[in-house]
Amino acid sequence: MARRPASLAVRLTVSIGAVITFVLLTFGWMIERSINEHFIQQDVDELNAVVQVLQHTLATLPQNATPEDLKERFATAVSGHHNAQYYISSGTGVQIYASPGSDLGRFAKISRPVQKISIETVGTWQDHGETFRGAVLHTTSDSTAGEKIFTIAVATGINFHLHYLESFRTYLRLITTVACLIAILATWLAVHQGHAPIRRISREIRNIKSDQLHIRLEPHTVPAELVELSISFNEMIERLEDVFQRLSGFSADIAHELRTPITNLKTQTEVALSQSRSIEQYREVLYSNLEEYERMAKMVGDMLFLAQADNNLLKPELVKIDLEAEMRNLFDYFGAWAEEREVDLKLSGEQIYVQGDRLMIRRALSNVLSNAIRYTPAGHTINVILESSEKVATIRVKNPGPVIPAEHLDRIFERFYRMDASRQRSIEGAGLGLAIAKSIVEAHGGKIQASSTSEATEFKISLPAVGC
Repeated sequence: MARRPASLAVRLTVSIGAVITFVLLTFGWMIERSINEHFIQQDVDELNAVVQVLQHTLATLPQNATPEDLKERFATAVSGHHNAQYYISSGTGVQIYASPGSDLGRFAKISRPVQKISIETVGTWQDHGETFRGAVLHTTSDSTAGEKIFTIAVATGINFHLHYLESFRTYLRLITTVACLIAILATWLAVHQGHAPIRRISREIRNIKSDQLHIRLEPHTVPAELVELSISFNEMIERLEDVFQRLSGFSADIAHELRTPITNLKTQTEVALSQSRSIEQYREVLYSNLEEYERMAKMVGDMLFLAQADNNLLKPELVKIDLEAEMRNLFDYFGAWAEEREVDLKLSGEQIYVQGDRLMIRRALSNVLSNAIRYTPAGHTINVILESSEKVATIRVKNPGPVIPAEHLDRIFERFYRMDASRQRSIEGAGLGLAIAKSIVEAHGGKIQASSTSEATEFKISLPAVGC
């Protein structure tokens, strides 16, 4: 079973919380580092001050100073730096002075001397549980005792600084944890509040039922980020409403169209069974019923064909088709019916070819031509004109007859559409012929249009043309 993705609120809260935590930790680290560098600089300044005092003392040493005098002089040389310790030795390594309680002699021997005490050159070590920061450097003294080289080791205890930094880290961790929790909670509340328009839209969508497809979302009432979503949803609902209405109308039309033959079958059967009849009379009833069955079978077949077209299931078997030859064959097929209705058929134009399914193309042309014959008054002519231009084959079927109002022209290709809803269809058709013709033409990448004037009604079929 696939794992359900985390909600947007959780994702945003975790992401923003992680960023806030990182920022707080980075900020805390920078503050801690700044404080530590401040302490180091203070220690360096103190050590440099001690070194300057010691260098001055070395420069003013008397020539005949005894060890006791040197000890007393160096013991009192540095004042105001109670945390500082220092060690002085001669160039040969003989100790001249060492602060009481300090062990800087070993540090002076193992440490590398530096030219200048700075943040980069001071070192840190521990001795007897206490941490020191210090440095070793060589100095020369041009005193009355003569020019000599001395080694000075200075250090200062930093336990106080370290204790402060440790307490600061603890306090910083506590503050960071609390701040992160507050920030995450505030982020979750903000995200939850920010998703309120989405929840409102969801409630509105949930309330839309099949009988309320006219309801639309109001794009101007939602945040800018959701405007495109609401517009897309409205477009989808509009398409669904259109399909639902057409489906409802289609179902009603099917029921209406099937009701007539079923009623006829029922009535004729009841009449036939009302009394004893001869074999010929029963045969006439069966023939009449057979006509109704054929009409219903044709209607069902047409509806199945249109259902396949709606679901893109039509798979034309493409061959090269001579439209002039096809139209002449249809003229031969409909010739008797046209003659019976006193309608002439006339074909003109050039010989053109298209690539398509022969049976489908023939069916589409047949439906358009039969429709023209049906509505052409007696004594008039149907003109079929074949044209080609820019790789487009055009078939024009023009016939005189009743004018089709402009508001109906775009709808005559709909299934079961009636310009006069009160008029019953004749037995000649169920009103699916033009809808089938449109589906076939569009399945071949073409287009069918209709226009109507007081002089004639014209159906124009355009299909991709191919060479001879």
